[in-house]
Amino acid sequence: MRATRFRLLPPDSEAGWTPFAWLIYLPALFLWPVMVHASTAAWTETIIAGFVFLPLYFRGYWCVSTTERLWVIGGIAALGMLLSPMNAAAPVFTIYAASFAGVVRPTKRAAQIILVIVAAALVEAYVLQLPPYRWIWQCVFSIIVGFTNTHFATMRESNAKLIRAQAEIEHLAKVAERERIARDLHDLLGHTLSLITLKASLASRLADRDPARSIAEIRDVERISRDALTEVRAAVAGYRESGLAHQLASVASMLQAAGIELATDMAPVALSPAEENVLSLIVREAATKVVRHSHATRCEITLSQADGLRSLCIQDDGRGKRIADGNGITGMRERVASLGGTLSVESIPGTRVRVTLASARNSGDDPESPARLTIIA
Repeated sequence: MRATRFRLLPPDSEAGWTPFAWLIYLPALFLWPVMVHASTAAWTETIIAGFVFLPLYFRGYWCVSTTERLWVIGGIAALGMLLSPMNAAAPVFTIYAASFAGVVRPTKRAAQIILVIVAAALVEAYVLQLPPYRWIWQCVFSIIVGFTNTHFATMRESNAKLIRAQAEIEHLAKVAERERIARDLHDLLGHTLSLITLKASLASRLADRDPARSIAEIRDVERISRDALTEVRAAVAGYRESGLAHQLASVASMLQAAGIELATDMAPVALSPAEENVLSLIVREAATKVVRHSHATRCEITLSQADGLRSLCIQDDGRGKRIADGNGITGMRERVASLGGTLSVESIPGTRVRVTLASARNSGDDPESPARLTIIA
């Protein structure tokens, strides 16, 4: 059976070694009898008080409940008042009591206890007609030490709250990062796997009548798979910044494999990296939904600038049926919300995704910083 280790202080005490350092005032209790050649009775009472004080003192650092701490404070203060008539150094007990009172919560109660201790010391001095040098320093140091401990107790509470808040922030940051990675992987793999499925299906259909074309499609599947693996690794590492031109090339390949004609009209428009990344992801997600749900034969992607606004439009000629928001739409909403924009759905003959981006000049933002974004989808 493992022996329990005896401890004077709690193992998780924030005070560290300082409780032992504060006992430096205790020897004064025994120095006074030496200086005045005290009687045996005075020595006996002083020694007994010292032995009673030490357990109370160390117990004060273990207290959890306010009631227990009040008993410790009252016991130490009582020792000082009982010993004061015959030992001028006994008021150190009052100071120790005030130091423990300083950590009582709430702060108002701590102040009340400190003032009660000082008031009791003054009443005792008045009743016993103690000389000023016996009670002035007692009251002054009790107030100083007591309220100093109150201040540091308040600071420890504030630091503990900050630590808890920091832990919560770190937790929320981890949750947000997991959600970001989930969105990126959904956007990336949803598009890529759709493209691989289309090309594999096309290769299967061409295997008998056009083997050379079938082989080319299979090689495309291999290339796309390798590219997807690279992008997945980059997305997990958090370094992916997919350019709009690269995304358009990928989308063109997917639409071509699905038999959908693609027309593009891309004006030279200034975009910050954050804006281009968001637009690229929206182009990817919108094109994937065109292939999966629209039954379209043609898709148009245009980027333009007019009246201080930059606009990206993805429109197909499919059935235009409104579908419920899934992970893709939700992901776009979240990305747009991160730039201060909104997303809504518009079904016409076909489906239209329109991104309207305020120019940096109009919004007052720096061109390198994210601008406000509004989406009609």
